[in-house]
Amino acid sequence: MKQFWITFFGSIFGVVVGSVLTVVLAAFLIAGMLFSAAAGSRPEASTPGHGAVLELDLRAQRLDSPSRSPFAFAEPLSVVDMVRTLERAETDPGVAGIFIRANEFGLSPGMAEEVRNAIADFRASGKFVITHAQGFEGTSVTAYFAVAGSDEIWLQDTANFTPAGLASEVLFLGGMFEQFNADPQFEQFHEFKNAANVYTQTGFTDEHREATLSYMNSIFDTAIVEISRDRDILPDALRGLFETAPHSAEEALDLGLVDRLGHVIEAREAALARAGSGGHFLPIPEYRAMLSPRSNGPAIALIEGQGAIVTGSGDQGPFSNGAGIGSDIMSDAILEAANDASVRAILVRVDSPGGSAIASDQVWNAIERAQEAGKPVIISMASMAASGGYYLAAPADYILAHATTLTGSIGVLGGKVALEGTFEMVGLQSESVYVGGEYATAYSGQQSWTETQRDAFRAQMADTYEDFTQRVADGRDLPLERVLEIARGRVWTGAQALDLGLVDEIGGFRDAVDVARELAGLAPETNVRLVRFPREQTPFEAFSALFGMSAETAETAARMNALLELPEVRAAIEARSQMGSGQAQLRSTAQPPN
Repeated sequence: MKQFWITFFGSIFGVVVGSVLTVVLAAFLIAGMLFSAAAGSRPEASTPGHGAVLELDLRAQRLDSPSRSPFAFAEPLSVVDMVRTLERAETDPGVAGIFIRANEFGLSPGMAEEVRNAIADFRASGKFVITHAQGFEGTSVTAYFAVAGSDEIWLQDTANFTPAGLASEVLFLGGMFEQFNADPQFEQFHEFKNAANVYTQTGFTDEHREATLSYMNSIFDTAIVEISRDRDILPDALRGLFETAPHSAEEALDLGLVDRLGHVIEAREAALARAGSGGHFLPIPEYRAMLSPRSNGPAIALIEGQGAIVTGSGDQGPFSNGAGIGSDIMSDAILEAANDASVRAILVRVDSPGGSAIASDQVWNAIERAQEAGKPVIISMASMAASGGYYLAAPADYILAHATTLTGSIGVLGGKVALEGTFEMVGLQSESVYVGGEYATAYSGQQSWTETQRDAFRAQMADTYEDFTQRVADGRDLPLERVLEIARGRVWTGAQALDLGLVDEIGGFRDAVDVARELAGLAPETNVRLVRFPREQTPFEAFSALFGMSAETAETAARMNALLELPEVRAAIEARSQMGSGQAQLRSTAQPPN
């Protein structure tokens, strides 16, 4: 009886606490929605006042493009929106400069390069950039690469300067599977398509190591060249400084790696002094809220996709960050823009390691149809546009990538991990029955392939690889023989891809807008409107979509999404997806080095 009452009152307490949390969540969301709606309706006449110093904190993790989550108002400004906001600030007489809090450990190389470009453009407008770092504590050069072009770099005098280069770690599971008598069975086209190696190998193959070191050296070389220009240090001398890291703050100052030593409050005071009379700080999100969208000028459609490419909507739930490319959503957006008479060109921003071959081909087809409708399509690659991310980009009229973008990976893989031997270790027996063809059990995780099944599966992969390479040859106007030479699943940087003819130009988001303007037949000085497709939800639409569910469902969804964000859970889900989907995967597991 005692246990009954404990359970009874415990259940009541759980329901009450859950309900209270849901009400608090609702109140918080409503307040955010109301603030967002109010901010979005502010007139253009709202100004930052004379001497505004915009504040940008690079320590906060941010997406490349804004998510469609109802909680997006609470997220840091996306990279794309940050670039667009700084562009508006360049011609705003009320804005004097930017004050940046540097990331202490590292950014993805592509994001660092986009930030660096934004700083260079802002300084070119005659306004100042002051950056403060509470140490460059990580060993990656990318955090420093992002801000090296600032007018002044401040470093806290008790901190360190430790950028030494780039590093990448790969966890190989082959030895673990061997211990448990599991049999990883994968087909990959070809030797450089190394995503399956994490399941089948105990270390780097020669090809895997070669490709990884190649793109890492390319990224490091780019950083050396650009930082040497920013800091007026000879490239060989700069390389030597990185190779002899770490350095104390005083050494970094003497070596010309930073300009001033001091705490953040002192750097802020210096920024206000630089701004002159009336100087004041203004966070970039608040400044962006003051700006009304441009309502005149020709329209260019902006379609953004980030994360793995999947069939369907790619919806990961209302409490996720929304990072995922659903082929239905992206292809429908492209077709909608193609059918909009006011749209002069379509700009597609891609930040993806790839994914489903079927989903990638659906987006590829939408781009082809947009071009048939007379709309030029431009691709802007962010940190990564590899495998399926490159597949959907191949037919575009023009492709831009950062020098440090990871792209290519033109190849295909698929397979499973057969656990029959694992089950036998603990006395479990699995037996299948089927009707129809032998291939009915090909995707079973409880038994290994038969020779016939493996041959049939490999034929499927070969067919997808043939489609992929032909799409690239047609889209890039390259001989198929040449594509087959540079494909084989190998990852390239944007700089390498330019030399190979896989991209057309090294450039960031603003460069892509310039190209879209040109291909639309517009003069360089023409102001254009970037119109997002699909249309952004209003705060109240997002609220309705979220709270169309019951409070109990919302609470459960929140808990489930929190669980799904755990690294170990995400890794398990990814492994399971690779093992048993049965679909050909155009995916790269190459990670931007740090």
